[in-house]
Amino acid sequence: MTVSNTIRPAPASELLGLVESQSGEEILRCYQCGKCSAGCPAAYAMDLTPRQIMRALQLGLDEEVLHSNAFWLCVSCQTCSARCPREIDIARVMESLRLITTAQRREAAEKNVERFHHHFLGLVQRFGRIYELGLGALYGLSSGNPFANVAMAPGMLSRGKLAILPHRVKGTSEIQKIFARAKEEETALQQAAKEK
Repeated sequence: MTVSNTIRPAPASELLGLVESQSGEEILRCYQCGKCSAGCPAAYAMDLTPRQIMRALQLGLDEEVLHSNAFWLCVSCQTCSARCPREIDIARVMESLRLITTAQRREAAEKNVERFHHHFLGLVQRFGRIYELGLGALYGLSSGNPFANVAMAPGMLSRGKLAILPHRVKGTSEIQKIFARAKEEETALQQAAKEK
């Protein structure tokens, strides 16, 4: 007769339930192989790697997760999700954490990251793609450091890495509809959080 000594974490975590319901992903399916963190291009700058975020969620370490800079530094490249042998969309989990902290009006762990995200998404909404020169100018002005990256501009302009004027892509109106639907979802999520 074989006796199984499998340990199944079952923390009573409000954050775990919220992330799972919002992302549609089953966090407890993660068995900590580490492929997500090994492939993540931003892991070197994170205080908790994607694998550690998943484990902290499993263990109910809500405050450690919510004070982490990891999901703010996540570039949503989907590398972690593509590498996951359990087919967990880890990038979606990271996005859920950003939305939850925003809805709860928590201060981001990374200074000015919310300001950067706001300007980045605003430019994508307006032009259908990012306008790097505009992003640098808007972010620099709003963060109180307008000349922080000015020295890099001439070299980037000469190599064709920066466009002086924004390029509008075809189908911008469709992108704007996506943003409008996202805003409706965000409003509904904030309303649900207030009712709890």
